[in-house]
Amino acid sequence: MNDPIGDMLTRIRNGQMRGKSTVATPASKLRGWVLDVLADEGYIRGYEATKDERGHAAFEISLKYYEGTPVIREVKRVSKPGRRVYMGVNDIPSVRQGLGVSIVSTSKGVMSDANARANKVGGEVLCTVF
Repeated sequence: MNDPIGDMLTRIRNGQMRGKSTVATPASKLRGWVLDVLADEGYIRGYEATKDERGHAAFEISLKYYEGTPVIREVKRVSKPGRRVYMGVNDIPSVRQGLGVSIVSTSKGVMSDANARANKVGGEVLCTVF
């Protein structure tokens, strides 16, 4: 797998299109940090560490719905393995006039765009969520 974050976001997108309550994805530190930001911003109910059928570490993500429609309307991968996108603190985009969130990997950890601006750090823009 070349793009683990893109794979996780696709699993979330596909699970919401099918109306699933939970989806599973292989576990890694970076995926856990991205899921922490999604949970803190209220886009997912939460996640928990589990084991898959072969005994490998996995995350079970609880998806969030509001009146039957998914809370996450759109999720886009910005920085990809073939083209990394780095931005300074003043260049980090605001998603849909601030209604959405950009997830940024900074030297101080993975955080939302608002937290990155507050901490005055830039970094790699991993994805945008609305």
